[in-house]
Amino acid sequence: MRIDNLQYAKWSEKVFRQMREGQVDAVHVTIAYHENFRETVLNIEQWNRWFEQFPDLIMQARTAADVDHAKATGRTAIIFGAQNPSPIEDDIGLVEILHSLGLRFMQLSYNNQSLLATGCYEATDPGITRMGRQVIREMNRVGLVVDMSHSADRSTIEAADLSTRPITITHANPHDWHPALRNKSGDVIRAVVENGGMFGFSIYPHHLRGGTACTLTDFCEMIARMADTYGTAHFGLGTDLCQDQPDSVVEWMRVGRWSKEIDYGEGSASAPGFPPMPAWFNDNRDFGKIEAGLAAVGMNKAEVAGIMGGNWYRFYAENFDPL
Repeated sequence: MRIDNLQYAKWSEKVFRQMREGQVDAVHVTIAYHENFRETVLNIEQWNRWFEQFPDLIMQARTAADVDHAKATGRTAIIFGAQNPSPIEDDIGLVEILHSLGLRFMQLSYNNQSLLATGCYEATDPGITRMGRQVIREMNRVGLVVDMSHSADRSTIEAADLSTRPITITHANPHDWHPALRNKSGDVIRAVVENGGMFGFSIYPHHLRGGTACTLTDFCEMIARMADTYGTAHFGLGTDLCQDQPDSVVEWMRVGRWSKEIDYGEGSASAPGFPPMPAWFNDNRDFGKIEAGLAAVGMNKAEVAGIMGGNWYRFYAENFDPL
């Protein structure tokens, strides 16, 4: 099974067909960065049209069983997620509504301070807020997974401890491998995995050692080291693939409506767009290269299968349903 637990491509028939060529069984797609509830519903409506137009290529997944059905019928399961709590606005009741619409992951903050938690770009991190504690409980109840990929350290560790269900970092890498601002410290990774959570390795170039020039071997050796340190069962892929997106969309991701300033992105001071991907991963057809790379650095067949998708599948089965 192959699962990518974070993408935000410019969705098209071309991308959907590449998913099938790459034998990708499930993809967690971002349906909100800064959108409010109504705008998020409009994005779901667009996905409904794609499900209608390309029923032989993609289908919506709400459960692990849906992933099984997609795989059995030669399609890619699409799982909805939000990279910000903006879709719930200031209304905790919208947590359950969004879960009923298919949302299965929601970040508690996206770089900035939110009503729930602190983002990793803030100078100080007071931790999970009063509303955040209640929203975590509600997310646990309905089966909406807590994602802390863009959150600050204290907030992430508190979320892992407060949550009665495992949390995730869906797309990042270890800070000691490459000290990008959004990569995660050992304390953060430990808090997530020791509470049963999952960590997805990212191929976003600013988060790779060497950037676009990062080699497949270096990337796979990093994964193998993390598996040796914390246990293979807690890791998978969350590539953060933003294939075919124009610079205007990348700017929206970074600044939304809250700022008049252009954020050039971590590690860059000249170009607002998305940096080139490494040569070994351009699109969904390249997952086989990662699978081969993991084997080449000494991971056994079962370990490779877990990283490529089995671990995420198990996590879905245990955490998408209400308590």
